[in-house]
Amino acid sequence: MKQIFYLALVALMVACGSQPSASNNEEEASEAALSFKLPYDDLTKIESLKQYEHYVAHFWDDFRFDIGDDVDRYSAEEVYSAFAKYVVTIPAPKADSLLRTLIHRAEASRPVLDFFAEMTGEILYDPNSPLRNDEYYIPILEELAKSPLYDEYDRQIPQHTLHIVKQNRLGEVANDFRYTLPNGTQHTLHALDADYTILLFNNPGCEMCKEVIEEIEHSKRLSDLGSKHRIVTLAIYPDEDIEAWRQYLPQMPKGWICGYDKEQTLTSERLYDLKAIPSLYLLDKKKHVLVKDGVSIADIENIISQGIQL
Repeated sequence: MKQIFYLALVALMVACGSQPSASNNEEEASEAALSFKLPYDDLTKIESLKQYEHYVAHFWDDFRFDIGDDVDRYSAEEVYSAFAKYVVTIPAPKADSLLRTLIHRAEASRPVLDFFAEMTGEILYDPNSPLRNDEYYIPILEELAKSPLYDEYDRQIPQHTLHIVKQNRLGEVANDFRYTLPNGTQHTLHALDADYTILLFNNPGCEMCKEVIEEIEHSKRLSDLGSKHRIVTLAIYPDEDIEAWRQYLPQMPKGWICGYDKEQTLTSERLYDLKAIPSLYLLDKKKHVLVKDGVSIADIENIISQGIQL
């Protein structure tokens, strides 16, 4: 999402700069920036289900998917913003088919497909994106991984990402793994016995990890459950600098289980998506995933307060 802010800044600089004169020739005019209109500029004008369905069905009608190499005439900031609006508008049950259709339309040319592939990845998969949504990104990746516009080499990236994204999906049983405690004994995730398990992948010296750890530690709701042995927190160090991890252990909360991945299977077998740390999961008693790769303690508290078990 950082790119979006950079694009916004560039757009602002251009807007404040010199404007083209009226003497621009036809060639310059043909290279002018393009824009596209949404079915409704103001969502408050949508007053019926029929209007809503029309809005979703015709959202991209004004976008010129046949533009080819000239796709960069569109403002990336505008298109990114439109896609963000689209993903929060489309009905979840229809998201799979709608997003597949969008990629099919983008396959009008390689430049347009590349544009949409990059945009959807930044909005739906970037760890810093507030709209990150693996379930919405999966159908997009599946279409990119088999697109006739990509060769075998091009498909490797969406295929690799698809494998990662499909791990530990919401509602499914989390991948089991073996971890090693400071005393050298080994245990497995699935062997933990509690109503809920907070699984936290963290690194020593990571400031955001420290913030998440403190937020969990200071949560009255989670502390109460911990005192009743209804919730356990497993903090896992997934990297290789074990000495740095050992030195940081005294700063970890008492009562937490702290371990590391001695065999590095988390990385070698790509069991979890660890491109960004910290990474937080909430699992139920049978280790179904209730929260995936999040950082919001409020989300965890909310799910637990509802007593959700799968």
